[in-house]
Amino acid sequence: MTPSDLEQPVLLSVLGFGFVTAFLHAALPTHWLPFVLVGRGQRWSLPQVLGAVTAAGLAHIASTAVVGGLIVAAGLVMDQWIAGLLPWASAGLLFLFGAFYLGRAVLRAPIMAGGPSLALSEPTVSHAAAFWGLVVMMALSPGEVLLPVYLSQATEGPLVLAALTVVFAAGTVAGMALFTLLARAGWSVLRLERWARYEGVVLGLALILIGLLVVLRQH
Repeated sequence: MTPSDLEQPVLLSVLGFGFVTAFLHAALPTHWLPFVLVGRGQRWSLPQVLGAVTAAGLAHIASTAVVGGLIVAAGLVMDQWIAGLLPWASAGLLFLFGAFYLGRAVLRAPIMAGGPSLALSEPTVSHAAAFWGLVVMMALSPGEVLLPVYLSQATEGPLVLAALTVVFAAGTVAGMALFTLLARAGWSVLRLERWARYEGVVLGLALILIGLLVVLRQH
């Protein structure tokens, strides 16, 4: 079946629902807070952060499309196996990021004994490693909220599923970018720069906490 086989109002409503669902699921902290925190730790500019958001959002939807296709093709048994494996890998990456920043902050503490400095230090992890770490983290965490939408349209043919994937990508990237921008703006408004000397500890603990939330969602 092709999109032309569906009544246009029905198809538009399905795609509209898909966009709204994808946008709202991007409101989860795991979809924007790591970018704010890592971007802050790496001293990224806004274009750099949005570039990471876009790449990671597209990777997130690509893995969702792959998992959705596998579920449609192989049934719910495959769903249970994949859904149980990949979130743990995503949580593991969050733990690694958090442990790195936390460990760096603890090791640097003696250097600041002579008095706190509000100047932000240069990141010690490469920008490429931080960028691809975020992309892989999102790729390993397919959007389980979106999978039922794929299943509901499984009999409508590959073109409808492809259109859904495009809509999912647009909604997810738009949502991730918006919430990231809002969070960055809030950071500036609250003048959190005054807490710069505690930044590494806060950054590390926050990423580890997000990883714990991912794990808790599996129970």
